[in-house]
Amino acid sequence: MASNDPAFDLRDLLAAVESAPPAAAAEAVAVELARRLGAVDVNFWIADYSGRSVVRAERRPGAPAEHPGGHMPLDDGPWGAALQSQAVQVVADAGQHHIYVPVTNRGDAVGVLELIVDAVPSHEVLRYLAAAGRAVAYVVAANRQFTDLYEWGMRTTHFTLPAEIQRRLLPSAFSCEAGPVTIAAWLEPSHDIGGDTFDYSVDLDTVHLSITDAVGHELEGAMLATLLVGALRNGRRRDLDLAAQAANANTALRLHAKPHQFVTGQLVRIDLASETALIVNAGHPLPFRLRGGEVTELALDADMPFGISPTAQRVQRLDLEPGDRFVFVTDGMLERNAARVELPDIIRATAQEHAREAVHRMTSAVVDAVGGDLRDDATVVCLDWHGAGQ
Repeated sequence: MASNDPAFDLRDLLAAVESAPPAAAAEAVAVELARRLGAVDVNFWIADYSGRSVVRAERRPGAPAEHPGGHMPLDDGPWGAALQSQAVQVVADAGQHHIYVPVTNRGDAVGVLELIVDAVPSHEVLRYLAAAGRAVAYVVAANRQFTDLYEWGMRTTHFTLPAEIQRRLLPSAFSCEAGPVTIAAWLEPSHDIGGDTFDYSVDLDTVHLSITDAVGHELEGAMLATLLVGALRNGRRRDLDLAAQAANANTALRLHAKPHQFVTGQLVRIDLASETALIVNAGHPLPFRLRGGEVTELALDADMPFGISPTAQRVQRLDLEPGDRFVFVTDGMLERNAARVELPDIIRATAQEHAREAVHRMTSAVVDAVGGDLRDDATVVCLDWHGAGQ
């Protein structure tokens, strides 16, 4: 193919979406892409919630026999290599070539597009496929609001009702690259759901971020977290300043939660124009900062958790320098059984990795330390500050 070949026009490729139902939109693009490149087969794999495997979006007649069940682990395989490196991977196998294309949207790992071809792919074809992978990510982002297919693909286990409620409180994308900042987060749920949440919003001139932990487990914790997250989003979308957002959430819990219920949390607001940041610390574990290779625990003053006192939480300054990495955690990352996990060491060891990979490394270390038996949700949010000029 020549670079001016119509087959390389992504606009025409995306036209395949128009006649496809939402659940088949990404598949339609993949099939059309395979037709243009003369591929023997094509598969679209969705990254699941565990962060450790991919699941085939659709099992079709004639799909490769070497992938029974449509579920593949990411460790030490080309699927994981494609997502971690954000680069197309090519693997020769029995006279054919398997091409693994990362499907990502602003740093959010959506999945992997796999094509099987007979001929060795040229550098030009690989560049085209890299662009096609980004296009497929946009197709998924645009269509998953209309169907449960992609949500189903991200689940390797059945969700309980509290887990379903908790999932609805989280942003649709767990990672976001947005010029001045990169945000990545992960929530490893305990068996009985501990009420953790995280949230963020990147607006024209402001970045908002929160991490919270509602007291209680199962349905009680999930419902309390719903009240708190709803109040925070309501305040944010009413364009309240950070102090007023915190006060709005505190008042909501005092009015509607039970007397013994409360939520710890941290709220962050970054002004992109002035490159300054503010933080509210409502009785939450202190965050870490990686700067110049050194990891320190931030010395924040602690106020009461949301819902306990009529006194509003204070707004404190959060010092920013380009190159900083901030790591916010819930107490599930610090629980007694995981005490031997040295988070500062992991933060330092993953300094050069994408924030998305770093949060996975941290939560995986905690899960391994407790033998998979988490007593509380373990949540981590990583914010990389690149500077407003980026």
